[in-house]
Amino acid sequence: MNVRKDIKVVGKHGRSFLMDVYLPDNDGVFPVVVFAHGFKGFKDWGHWHAIAAEFVKEGFAFVTFNFSHNGTTLEQPSDFADLVAFGRNNYSKEWDDLDVVLDYVEKDPLFSSNISLIGHSRGGGLSVVKTAKDQRIKNLITWASVSSLGYVFEGQAKMEEWRSEGVHYIINGRTGQRMPLFYQLYEDYIKNRERFNTKDAAAAINVPWLIIHGSDDPAVPEVHAHKLHEWSKDARVSIIQDANHVFGGRHPYKSDELPPHSRQLASLSINFLKNQNF
Repeated sequence: MNVRKDIKVVGKHGRSFLMDVYLPDNDGVFPVVVFAHGFKGFKDWGHWHAIAAEFVKEGFAFVTFNFSHNGTTLEQPSDFADLVAFGRNNYSKEWDDLDVVLDYVEKDPLFSSNISLIGHSRGGGLSVVKTAKDQRIKNLITWASVSSLGYVFEGQAKMEEWRSEGVHYIINGRTGQRMPLFYQLYEDYIKNRERFNTKDAAAAINVPWLIIHGSDDPAVPEVHAHKLHEWSKDARVSIIQDANHVFGGRHPYKSDELPPHSRQLASLSINFLKNQNF
């Protein structure tokens, strides 16, 4: 496997971000999978690299990247070293970041025009709305995806306090950091609610779509998968029994051997793509 690590990409919002490209060792033009991480995620989290290797074994290129405002930096791509940037993130910025990555993939002669998109968790919700609008995406897979990008505002009893103070803090259970969410996140969502309506987007998707979810997901319950499936025209849904939100992964993850639920996740995803028209 050939890995092009930490490629610097210039974003559209004054902040560059890093991208990795995993390639087979042989020469050729490869079908490519672009992976969008979720909330409090990053490209080097846990076992994503080992999952990428499974795709490469089957002849795919696999592209991962850090959203420009996910809180990591060019110097510290695996740490939330810039919490101000994290607080300034919003769905429009993530949409534009994904667009920049797709532009890169589209222009690189190593990649075929068969571009598949995989999104995990909140990255899944973004991938749903992006696929509905971007004809470059030929296949979609969502892993433990949210069914609504408005989830962060649902049940928010202190919305008025958030508005008046301008910031709401969440605790990162892994690092213990108090991570800010500035009120602009909500304002951006409301301003662009039509673009980020996952229900309408799911109904508009015309490409092959596989929805994968774990039955024991404590962060995004299984019902989210069934909602997306219900709204879709012809998506397939696969529930991995007893799997959690990250399919048995953790951070840090130092083994190249995948946990059982992640092996199943990779196998389902790869077989789905290989059954499409390559």
